[in-house]
Amino acid sequence: MYEPTVARLTYRALLGRRRAAILFLLPALLIVIAVAVRALVGVDDGVAADVLGGFALATMVPLIGVIAGTGAIGPEIDDGSIVYLLSKPVKRPTIIFTKLIVAIAVTMAFSAIPTFVAGLILNGNGSQIAIAYTVAALVASIAYSAVFLLLGTVSRHAVVFGLVYALVWEALFGSLVPGARTLSIQQWALSLAEKIGADGAIASDVGLPTAVILLVVVTGLATWYAGQKLRSLTLAGDE
Repeated sequence: MYEPTVARLTYRALLGRRRAAILFLLPALLIVIAVAVRALVGVDDGVAADVLGGFALATMVPLIGVIAGTGAIGPEIDDGSIVYLLSKPVKRPTIIFTKLIVAIAVTMAFSAIPTFVAGLILNGNGSQIAIAYTVAALVASIAYSAVFLLLGTVSRHAVVFGLVYALVWEALFGSLVPGARTLSIQQWALSLAEKIGADGAIASDVGLPTAVILLVVVTGLATWYAGQKLRSLTLAGDE
């Protein structure tokens, strides 16, 4: 289910000069914010949770997920180079699964690690906040990568749709409409952070069992459907 050659090409595409600069920008901004907040406020668990929840998990992780998830396959479909990959004797689900693994790895590296470092800077992992949000970022990276990889497979406007989901649905509607939070990857990840952090340090609107089920189902379905769409794309090209 994992093809090293496909993985190498995907890593090269995602970590090219332009994309790498964008990927480094948000983590660097998070660290700068963490240093500034620590210098101005000092050690404060509430402030640390606000920064990690409000910027790291709510903004940085989904945006990096958009870049990695859509970038793992979208550009190849847009410029037609996917045809060369599909002509190789590699199963289509294997291509999708390999690209998903790469997207997850990139998203985790550029989101979870900076989240942990920022948490240590903000309050030294007091109340387990740094660890809690790091785990949340790791889990969210998996779901975001699967969803945005699917978008990159089915639409030429995947980045736009990804940004709409990340910034409009989760950030805007999620803060204004309580019911929308149930369909939020951010809230599902927060439920794990709430379990790890000290009592009252982190809150989620979704229960842990529901969150785990939704994370598994959404990730699995998105990956499966992306494989089906890629198979249809192959058939269309063959015709």
